Amino acid sequence: MSDLVATRMEGDIAVVTIDNPPVNALSHALRTAIHTALERAKGDSAARAIVLTGAGPTFVAGAEIKEFGSDKAKADPSLPDLIALLESIDKPTVAAIHGTALGGGLELSFGCHYRVALAGSKVGLPEINLGLIPGAGGTQRMPRLVGPERALDIIVSGKPIAVETALKDGIVDAVFESELVENAVAFARAKADSGETTVHIRDRDDKIVEWKDDPDRFDTVIAEKTKKSRGLDAPVAAGKAVKAALTMGIDDGLKFERNQFLRLVTGEQSEAQRHIFFAQREATKVPGVGKDVKPRTVKTIGVIGAGTMGGGIAMSMANGGYDVTILEMNREALDKGLDRISKTYDISVKRGSMTQDAKAKRMARLSGTTSYDDLSDCDLIIEAVFEDIGVKEDVFGKLDGIAKDGAILASNTSYLDVDRIAGFTKRPDDVLGTHFFSPANVMKLLEIVRGEKTAPDVVATALEVGKRAGKVPVVVGVCHGFVGNRMLEARSAEAEDLLLEGATPAQVDKAFRDFGWPMGPYQMSDLAGIDIGWRKRQARGERAEIADTLAEQGDFGQKTGKGYYSYEDGRTPVPRGETQDIIERVAKEKGVERRDISDEEILERTLYPMINEGAKILEEGIATRPSDIDVVWVYGYGFPVGKGGPMHWADRHGLAKIVERLEHWGRETGKDVYTVSPLLKTLAGEGGSFAEYQKQGA
Repeated sequence: MSDLVATRMEGDIAVVTIDNPPVNALSHALRTAIHTALERAKGDSAARAIVLTGAGPTFVAGAEIKEFGSDKAKADPSLPDLIALLESIDKPTVAAIHGTALGGGLELSFGCHYRVALAGSKVGLPEINLGLIPGAGGTQRMPRLVGPERALDIIVSGKPIAVETALKDGIVDAVFESELVENAVAFARAKADSGETTVHIRDRDDKIVEWKDDPDRFDTVIAEKTKKSRGLDAPVAAGKAVKAALTMGIDDGLKFERNQFLRLVTGEQSEAQRHIFFAQREATKVPGVGKDVKPRTVKTIGVIGAGTMGGGIAMSMANGGYDVTILEMNREALDKGLDRISKTYDISVKRGSMTQDAKAKRMARLSGTTSYDDLSDCDLIIEAVFEDIGVKEDVFGKLDGIAKDGAILASNTSYLDVDRIAGFTKRPDDVLGTHFFSPANVMKLLEIVRGEKTAPDVVATALEVGKRAGKVPVVVGVCHGFVGNRMLEARSAEAEDLLLEGATPAQVDKAFRDFGWPMGPYQMSDLAGIDIGWRKRQARGERAEIADTLAEQGDFGQKTGKGYYSYEDGRTPVPRGETQDIIERVAKEKGVERRDISDEEILERTLYPMINEGAKILEEGIATRPSDIDVVWVYGYGFPVGKGGPMHWADRHGLAKIVERLEHWGRETGKDVYTVSPLLKTLAGEGGSFAEYQKQGA
């Protein structure tokens, strides 16, 4: 018997235990061991039923992603082979789930007659997050358990489901508070004793029969569930596969699903999404912060500022289970901030994504104060005040005087020098930047800015707090704008000139949406507020003629009903004649001759400078690896996940082409933003890639 799987008899019940820690991923070796164990249990006349369970912290967390596309992934026995073997067993089979049963793990359990679970566990089909659909029957068996609408919702969302909800859906048959295996054995024995006929999921049709007479009406469901897919192939393929469960027999449906899966797994989108999956893991590996560096204990967190950003940060920390004290300068501002937080939670309750009890628990973790002294016992204090170095100096001077020894002081800054901020204290090793993205309670990215003197355990603590708060943390170095905003400035350098030379805001935004962005830069500017950039430029003595003219008229975007676009219904952007008049007037004043601008030119003059800046960031050591930059842009700025982030996309697009066009636009415009990074030029000249650069550990 393999060390990966153990079988023991509990009386007349065979218990097959998968033991491949930490997550029991279904590698080829593990699949082989499971197949052997199940064959023996099937043929053992002493076993009246079989319980399949997992050792360690989880049942089966999914397939072995590293094997995707390899010979091992294709080698027999495949996961469908394991499920087919389970479905050939007449004696009752029970999957006993604890921790998680995700992706291939849940599909494996679908081969069993029954599924029971430990309270607090989760199940789901998250393949969509890797640009895939379930490939071992998930799209065919899930509809037979829960109905096609609910099945497609589960598959397209990719979100784990609490087993308590899964019990109501019919995915699991029982949930136990403790003693999972003992209860699963009793459950299996009761089924064997009952003598009732066991029916595999593949042979059930009560949940799909009503759709079979007119399966084309499911097209409306597919359209609704995939409307936010933004050019991603997998959600549409999932819809087609679930529909196949309504139009085909189970075997043909399984073949259809498998063909869709194999098509996706070899495609660029899945490759890109798997890249981001591993990049997110890699980002937590920080030079100088090894496994021997232990995070500091954080139980209580202070947040300075109850505005939109401060409130969002406080919510994120409360969501992570931390006790949070919010500081404001006066009671009126504090009460307003706490009320805004409560109303934001109310929206989640109304949508059904949070219970009233969960809201009450989060609100109970929040308290407010107008005195710095009430932050003296906090383990971590995050300031979210106005982005002005003088204001930061005042705040950190006060914190230095009241914070306890060992407390971490963090600045939520998007541009400012963290080393200079640390210098406002006598404890620079306890200071770092924590750049949250707005709205902070929603956006996943957290740029952790490591200062010159930031202690390793402070970085480790920020990583732990960020992950617990549901963020995707990436550690970056100190420079103006760090990684994300520095590259955003490069992307935006030609924005105004593109308009002056002949493009329109609507054309630029459409070129971005066609590329895969959720929205273009001008719609985004209107959504965020044109006044934000205007005030930043005022503070720096800079001017963007078109945007600042709009701002000076009070046209701040969606919140004022007009900006680059007009918003007659309050939400939908409509091209605005007055904006075009301003563009043409400024162009005339500057002597710019307008011409036709192609979508290709728009992308070259926006995306290529951004990638070039990313290469400079790597050269300077501001980012540790190219994939860190990809994580920043996918989770913080909406770069299309199906393209894997700017550096991954650049490799696929061709570095030599990017260099050639940067040099072309440099000659045409004379702008420094097109000055090619030496690293980019070297990689392109050698036929190299950012991926190879990362592997070399440069």
